[in-house]
Amino acid sequence: MGIYAVKTTASQEQTVADMIINREEAEIHAALAPDSLTSYVMVEADDNAVLERVLEEIPHARSIVPGESDISEVEHFLSPKPDVEGIAEGDIVELIAGPFKGEKAQVQRIDEGKDQVTVELYEATVPIPVTVRGDQIRVLDSDER
Repeated sequence: MGIYAVKTTASQEQTVADMIINREEAEIHAALAPDSLTSYVMVEADDNAVLERVLEEIPHARSIVPGESDISEVEHFLSPKPDVEGIAEGDIVELIAGPFKGEKAQVQRIDEGKDQVTVELYEATVPIPVTVRGDQIRVLDSDER
């Protein structure tokens, strides 16, 4: 059993991965189309012969990259990156969702466990801490840069 990289048409990665899995071949165990990997799908299969047979019938699947990949080469795609990664206390952020969308704020506290950030709105007359999800903000200016 090995992990194989399958070359695909650009922006068709998820479609190809779904089609491979929907074939329900016993020898194919998993297909992964990571957002950070353009034009490739990672497939776990018993051997590449079954994969070659399946790919002949799947549009947008181009070819199998020669050789197998090791699990250590793909495991970083398997664990989701927290939305608060790369955000530090004191950073200036813009809220991109929620009731305060478009407002600028300063990061006061980061809760990585809950993937939440507590910010203080700039324009507010009275500083009010607001807690938002990490995917609801965009960093504008960081103290570390």
